[in-house]
Amino acid sequence: MPLTNPVLAELADAFGVSTEFWDWKGRHIEVGDATVIGILAGMGVDASTDESARAALIDHALRPWRRPLPPFTVAQAGQPIRIDVHVPAGSPAWVAVRLEEGGRREGWQVDNYTPDREIDGAWVGEASFELPGDLPLGYHRVVLENGERTFEASLVVTPGFLGFPRAMGARRVWGYAAQLYSVRSSRSWGIGDLADLADLCTWSGTQHFADYLLINPLHAAQPMTPLEPSPYLPTSRRYVNPLYIRPELIPEWATLSEHKRTRIAKIKAGLDHQLEGSEQIRRDPVWEAKMAALRVIYDEGLSEVRTMAKEKFVRGEGRALDQFATWCVLVTEHGMNWREWPVEFRRPSSPEVAAFAASRARDIDFFVWLQWIADDQLREAHSAAKAAGMRVGVMTDLAVGVSTQSAEAWTLGDAFAQHVGVGAPPDHYNQLGQDWGQAPWRPDRLEELSYQPFRAMVAGMLRHSGGLRVDHVMGLFRLWWIPEGLPPTAGAYVRYNHEAMVGILLLEAHRAGALIVGEDLGTVEPWVREYLRGRGVLGTSVAWFESNYDGTPLAPEHYREYCMASVTTHDMPPTAGYLALDHIRLQHRLGILTEDLDEELDLARRGFQTWDRILTERGFLDPECDDVSEKVLAMHRYIVDSPARVLCAALVDAVGDRRTQNQPGTIDEYPNWRVPLSGPDGEPLLLEDVFTSARAARLAAVMNGFSVPVGGCR
Repeated sequence: MPLTNPVLAELADAFGVSTEFWDWKGRHIEVGDATVIGILAGMGVDASTDESARAALIDHALRPWRRPLPPFTVAQAGQPIRIDVHVPAGSPAWVAVRLEEGGRREGWQVDNYTPDREIDGAWVGEASFELPGDLPLGYHRVVLENGERTFEASLVVTPGFLGFPRAMGARRVWGYAAQLYSVRSSRSWGIGDLADLADLCTWSGTQHFADYLLINPLHAAQPMTPLEPSPYLPTSRRYVNPLYIRPELIPEWATLSEHKRTRIAKIKAGLDHQLEGSEQIRRDPVWEAKMAALRVIYDEGLSEVRTMAKEKFVRGEGRALDQFATWCVLVTEHGMNWREWPVEFRRPSSPEVAAFAASRARDIDFFVWLQWIADDQLREAHSAAKAAGMRVGVMTDLAVGVSTQSAEAWTLGDAFAQHVGVGAPPDHYNQLGQDWGQAPWRPDRLEELSYQPFRAMVAGMLRHSGGLRVDHVMGLFRLWWIPEGLPPTAGAYVRYNHEAMVGILLLEAHRAGALIVGEDLGTVEPWVREYLRGRGVLGTSVAWFESNYDGTPLAPEHYREYCMASVTTHDMPPTAGYLALDHIRLQHRLGILTEDLDEELDLARRGFQTWDRILTERGFLDPECDDVSEKVLAMHRYIVDSPARVLCAALVDAVGDRRTQNQPGTIDEYPNWRVPLSGPDGEPLLLEDVFTSARAARLAAVMNGFSVPVGGCR
């Protein structure tokens, strides 16, 4: 239903709320009043009546005139920069840029014939200045001098184009994608950890000549049980989940007394006994055991040199780390939902929180120490990857957002929209839409904060990685907001300043020498893919989804050069399971299949018959072969035949796993994000088994472009 009030439509446009969209079936949908009013309320804007909406619109229009400088300006390197300033009418103004690395560059005034305006009882004039177009990349400050007063604001100059890191040269790269928690070794504590990551990098780099290892987000989860299993619904994207720490690799382990080592050994033995026979990754007992062991190591204390190293890390992280650690301890006292805490603890800057932090200083320092240790072990993993000859190394994954009960929602306050969630509109895969339970950043507050939270998060993730995959990259352009109390179908898109967010992403990647891949699957406006390609950000091409207008598979030679090409993704079954139609039977069993089972199976079989014909015609598959492992190899030969500069093979495909890690549309009906890496028979595999997998070796040979004979039926 269209909006009933034209003022509401203007207000929605002013705050970036789209009042219409085209759904997955190509139908034009108009957004209703309740949705827009709810979304605006999440940004602190009262649009519940005609009068309040009109007042909010007037206030928004006057906002630039009430500020001497815009709070944030972004520009691409080499482009002219124009800034409008507002000063008392008739007063002088000078504008310059104070550079990040030191120095000053002067701006010059240009024509602006905008009349003076009376604002809040005083006359204000507008003047325009141009800044030099050859400013260096970086985070600078715009300085406005107006008589005896000086004002400052942020200016970021970003790369116009990122492209491939120097380490790649002109060559193509390929790598494995793995859900780290599922890849367990004989030495890990029931879950894949950062030591396993280092070993996986060493194996794939030295034995299979892979150039990167893409892993799931390592974002921090809750600091207490029960833990959220999804790595895509974290409490902080800036910090790491301590669950991935390997206790025995902490340097202080070597200084523990025999008694303390025995104590930790008993903790691990108890955990092993508890997990014995379990068919799933069980995070809760792993967390309890690891925290107990890590506390023993923490209590050992640090040498003078190690103290220096920790203090350097803490200084670099600043106040954000202290607040995150404080939140972790508060959670253990008052529960996960900080909105239900005693009122005095709901604001991180309150005197009561400061008093609490002083009284629990050692507990808070423990959580600070955990982040330092995790950062150290992640650095070691990336170093192992580079030492193994990987040109990219560890590639991390950036989740779309954080949960509404997250540490970031507590520490950043109104930077997040209130009483609004993030999700997705209805599509082919979920016709009821999705509510991911995440809190969205407010575009207006991000501008006022100069995107500092986003910048710090990206810089932290790229500190020890050679690449970053951005899940749902459309989130840098727009997100589907759902007002509290409304279904996902009643949401609307809210636009973000993509020039700022993509620009900062590129600047941090440029500084880190990193590769950026945007997950641009699903409903993505065509111009977005063109924009990202123009900025040197890779897209994502999944063979099952790449198709012509008639639905037939897109020929590999027509794939994009600037993409990460793969056969499957973490939201789909492994290729062996997909070919066996396991996913359709699973959806039917869970009651989320929207069509008749037999019809869906027949439709899928016809699609696979088309694939078999194409793979056979190209010589990638023996026409008489119906062996699943050979079809998996054939599918990977297909993407290798593309011009894509980055290729990706799922580790589950390398070992013949069939079980999906995540079934969208479910929570506990299926063990999402709790499935251990397994072989074709469904039996869990240890990392040591992966090292000796002949099946994985054959897939690696295909990915390296070696001439691997097309096998016949077995």
